[in-house]
Amino acid sequence: MKNFTLPVLALFTMIFVSCEEDEILMEEYNVAIPIIQSKADFRASISIDDPKKIEQSGKIYVYEDYIFVNDNGKGVHILDNSNFSPVKLKFLNIPGNTDIAIKGDLLYANSKMDLVIFDISDLNNIKLKDRVEEVFEDELLRPTENVQEYDFSNYNSNEDIVIGYTIETREREVPTDVYNGQPQPNFSEFDGSGTGGSMARFNISDNFLYVVGEYNLSVFDISNPTSPTITSQEQVGWQIETIFNKEGYLYLGSATGLYIYNIENPGTPVYASEIQHIYGCDPVVVQDDLAYVTIRGGNICGQEFSQLEIIDVSDKKNPQSLQIYEMESPYGLGVKDNRLFVCDGEFGLKIYDTSKSPELDMIDHFEEFTAYDVIPMENVLIMIGNNVLSQYSYKGGAITLINTFSLE
Repeated sequence: MKNFTLPVLALFTMIFVSCEEDEILMEEYNVAIPIIQSKADFRASISIDDPKKIEQSGKIYVYEDYIFVNDNGKGVHILDNSNFSPVKLKFLNIPGNTDIAIKGDLLYANSKMDLVIFDISDLNNIKLKDRVEEVFEDELLRPTENVQEYDFSNYNSNEDIVIGYTIETREREVPTDVYNGQPQPNFSEFDGSGTGGSMARFNISDNFLYVVGEYNLSVFDISNPTSPTITSQEQVGWQIETIFNKEGYLYLGSATGLYIYNIENPGTPVYASEIQHIYGCDPVVVQDDLAYVTIRGGNICGQEFSQLEIIDVSDKKNPQSLQIYEMESPYGLGVKDNRLFVCDGEFGLKIYDTSKSPELDMIDHFEEFTAYDVIPMENVLIMIGNNVLSQYSYKGGAITLINTFSLE
């Protein structure tokens, strides 16, 4: 006991002196304040515009001779890809948009919390046909770098939406932790049919549209195409990111694992199983009895490891991990015949022979382009990355670049 008496007395003395001198320590901290728009104004801002430069390329979607490129949170660029020579046609200004799906000349898109439907039968006269309100989670994407608090005092979730943030520096008194006599910051916690690529959250199968949000799987009956109705909406997991449909099953990629749902009754998916993996951003594609999953670490995606995981899904109720390959920074992927195409971010497009999968052999590597998402078509591979659309031919076994097209 003698060994602790003096330090404790010294600490109480220090606190007493500090209080007597009325010494107050202050610190600066950053607060994110939402930029607000009324829902009425937000919904009225959709428009069909002439071609424009892209700001941030996102996912790609192929329908007939056209390529649709998401401009992240802004809308969709429409390109005529006849003869594999892209020409910009239109820009669908859809605020809050990240995904689309197309069936029968109707384009379905999210606009934050709403589902919107466009008639694209005449691309020179595109029309907004309908809107289904408040069917999706309004994911309040929040800045996290150098932000310690959020101030939502000006936000009414019933009437407003958040379209951005301003960062304000404020000052506050520093709570003092007497350990070692050093002040300790006290930061508040905060909440954190055509063909689509593996990064897609929209998928159409027969007369049903499947949409995954961060937590929910929503199912729409589109047998009456311009008036979809919700048949099912349920929470399926945490940080759901992608959806892939294969032979009567939905494969949902999340930050923590792969979820498998049976759609024998297409209007009401039924949980089959899940398999967990290391924390990371997670698109998935499936061929035969194998699922290929890229897991990207770093930044908001979690730990620092990035990998390609191959999972045996022959038993839908008991998936098993077979093999893991180290990656640099993987995003989307695609599989066709005996080829697996992996977009490894700034490290380019990697192509693997899958004939002996789960043993893979890299047969080509295109390092000159940033690779974000990819769609393998019948004879052509379409890839997007860093606002550049690239197309490759793989006729006769050889993989060759056809052209590149800047969206800027």
